Amino acid sequence: MSINVMSEKKVSGLSLGFIGCGTMGVAVLSGILAALATESKTAPPSPFPSTPSTPTHLPTSFVACVKRPESATRLGKIFPQATLSPSTSPPVTIIAGDNTRGAQLSDIVILGCKPQIVSEILSVEATRDALRGKLLISICAGVTLAQLGALVDPSTRVIRVMPNTASRIRDSMTVISCDPAVIPQEERDLVFWIFSQIGRAIFLAEKHMDASTALCGSGPAFMALVLEAMADGGVMMGLPRVEAQMMAAQTMRGTAGMVLEGEHPAIIREKGA
Repeated sequence: MSINVMSEKKVSGLSLGFIGCGTMGVAVLSGILAALATESKTAPPSPFPSTPSTPTHLPTSFVACVKRPESATRLGKIFPQATLSPSTSPPVTIIAGDNTRGAQLSDIVILGCKPQIVSEILSVEATRDALRGKLLISICAGVTLAQLGALVDPSTRVIRVMPNTASRIRDSMTVISCDPAVIPQEERDLVFWIFSQIGRAIFLAEKHMDASTALCGSGPAFMALVLEAMADGGVMMGLPRVEAQMMAAQTMRGTAGMVLEGEHPAIIREKGA
């Protein structure tokens, strides 16, 4: 089953495919479409290490592969704007039950399936063949570059990426890891641009990926616990629950913003105490 959500017209430029397009895949695709519909979003000013430049070539068409027809229908509803302005919107083709076809249609592929079925998907010979010479971006938690490399053809270039759940509101903290000797600068810039559309992205060596997954992947749960405790304190002092939660959330957001602009957490703590 294949649904072209936007247009049958051939569009020149890079084609970005998704093998597995669940919550994270939808977040990434939505962020890119929003960026292409307006001005290209770049990372905000930061005191942290310098970031790559905007790539020369950006994705202009997209392929989303899902397992079941019901999932394809769901994606069609998520991107309803596609059919309204096909002349100005990049085409998105949705394919159900045929990952190989999706890989064949794509120049770059984001692997967004569940980690436990990565081997099953990449072990299909036709899919391996379709990925030859292409860039494969894995957002599958816990699957290493070595494990991915062992499952694909040697000519397939692999990058490992770890976004978090805030991707759905385009405010993720994403960590990217690859071998610079294998991945050319232009492709590293492209991957950085893609994930900058759903928040902030940085490159780190793969040895830091497990710690990054714990910090960034589990971080929202810890922050939610602190936020909930702050709101509970406000309620105990007489504030309405809805307002207390909003106040706690905005206070946390403002504090994070000051840190991202270069203020040290200890200084903020001393000023506020």
